[in-house]
Amino acid sequence: MAKRFSAIIVAAGAGKRMNSTVKKQYIELNSHPILSLTLKAFEKSNADNVIVVTGKDEIAYVREEIVRKYCLKKVTAICAGGAERCDSVYEGLKQVLKGTSGSDVAENYILIHDGVRPLVTPELINSCIENVVKYEACIPGVPEKDTVKEADENMDVSHTPDRKKMYRIQTPQCFSLSLIKEAFEKFYEEAAHNGSSASKAITDDAMLVEKYTGHKVKIVPGDYRNIKITTPEDIGLAEHYMNIGESIDNGR
Repeated sequence: MAKRFSAIIVAAGAGKRMNSTVKKQYIELNSHPILSLTLKAFEKSNADNVIVVTGKDEIAYVREEIVRKYCLKKVTAICAGGAERCDSVYEGLKQVLKGTSGSDVAENYILIHDGVRPLVTPELINSCIENVVKYEACIPGVPEKDTVKEADENMDVSHTPDRKKMYRIQTPQCFSLSLIKEAFEKFYEEAAHNGSSASKAITDDAMLVEKYTGHKVKIVPGDYRNIKITTPEDIGLAEHYMNIGESIDNGR
């Protein structure tokens, strides 16, 4: 069986820090909804198919106003997310598993990407695809430019990590299907055993793989422009990067 690369685009967040009546994944950048720009990058990449995870009440909107309107052919499913981000990723993962037989799992790979990282490029996605085949688990990252401080509960500095070892981690985070499946199953099994959910403590998917499988996660080169749209200031920065890119393309 040929290798297959499925992308899970997580776009179920409320975006409270944006202070907008419009959820951040639908805010427009240069007249295009953020989510549409994200999906266009995957449409142009070597990913085989895309699952969009969104709010339950937004499925029809995403289907009509994003997927159909922008002719996104690689989107094969749109599903509702969960209570926390990692729960939403798992809902997307279940969509992949529905169409995958047991014998096919070894040849399948998963790319998990934030719906509000619209400046990801097809080139970065393809690089991640190449690397996940090599390493089974890889995440794009860029070297940290600033000094990072760790603080205690009183906001006193408790530790200053070596900046040379610090990286800002981005998405898509990529794993073999068998590896990420194992990580999620063990995570939820532990949560059920303890009678509680630790979903809020999971800030990225690599954390699950690191903790529940012990598999090494490789950091591969990311892109400083691959920013996550979180606050109003990020909108202006993203549009700036887009305009610079358009100027370069027009000058060729």
